[in-house]
Amino acid sequence: MGKIKVGLSIGDPNGVGLEIILSVFEDKSLYELMTPILFASKNIVEFQKQHFNKKTQLNYINKIHDLNNTKLNVFEINLKDYNVDFGIQCKEAGIISFESLKTASEAIKNGLIDVLVTAPINKKSIQSQKFQFTGHTDYLDLNFIGDSLMFMIANDLRIALVTDHIPINRVTEMISSDLLKFKINQVLTSLKNDFEILKPKLAVLGLNPHSGDNGVIGNEDDLIVKPTIAELNKNGTVVYGPFAADSFFASENYKGFDAVIAMYHDQGLIPFKTLTFGNGVNFTAGLNLIRTSPDHGTAFDIAGKGIANFNSFKAALLESIKIFKSRNHLK
Repeated sequence: MGKIKVGLSIGDPNGVGLEIILSVFEDKSLYELMTPILFASKNIVEFQKQHFNKKTQLNYINKIHDLNNTKLNVFEINLKDYNVDFGIQCKEAGIISFESLKTASEAIKNGLIDVLVTAPINKKSIQSQKFQFTGHTDYLDLNFIGDSLMFMIANDLRIALVTDHIPINRVTEMISSDLLKFKINQVLTSLKNDFEILKPKLAVLGLNPHSGDNGVIGNEDDLIVKPTIAELNKNGTVVYGPFAADSFFASENYKGFDAVIAMYHDQGLIPFKTLTFGNGVNFTAGLNLIRTSPDHGTAFDIAGKGIANFNSFKAALLESIKIFKSRNHLK
């Protein structure tokens, strides 16, 4: 088997995505681990390479089979020339974001690349008749086999979400015993298949403050979460909780578990980014593809300034390779 082929979507061209891609692949040692393929327009890549004065070696191709194993391959997407406007949200940039993502998704479907690493998109810019989703995860969920799971990874810290990109006023109505059991089983399956943890230890956070304080602050934990965990444990699945979310991370209780399940986006993402920001990875588990991304957005406020940190993107690259090897039992 040759080196793992890593497909890269450009993200929003007005953000920091292409800057961090060009920056990370100045490190020639990465080519020993992977063959990268960026799906992008030549004029945008060349403009940003010159703007940031990057030395990244590029190989422009029209067929995946023309790869160069020691350069950043750029699979050319034929779009009209676009003048990058750093830090600006606009529809034209969203079209480029979508075309890159769509082309990369088709490539992985057809077995032309092995994994997908996505640079950040602007969720408003990318909205169109072809993309009516809250983000990458929902788009991939529709276009690939399985059920997506948002899984945040940073070394041994792993946080999965029961609900992800939905308004906070919809969280409670979404929480059910069936959904919770489904997400718990998804996490356990991913820990075994994607991380080779054969006997995972899983913690579940409560929905309400202090897990409801025995019904004083909401009854969902008593009526749904606790009985679901008890049922799973009775049937042989070892799950712990619910834990009060406000103290779980501050007390470093998370270090005793292979993964933590949070009930909603900010309950999981705030502690995750506080503990790991700049080094974390967003992994879409549960689907028949491997997709990772950095733990940050387009960062319009610093776009074009040449100061974007590429550590999270590099971590996403390396994590995608590790997961690929785990799924395929490679060393």
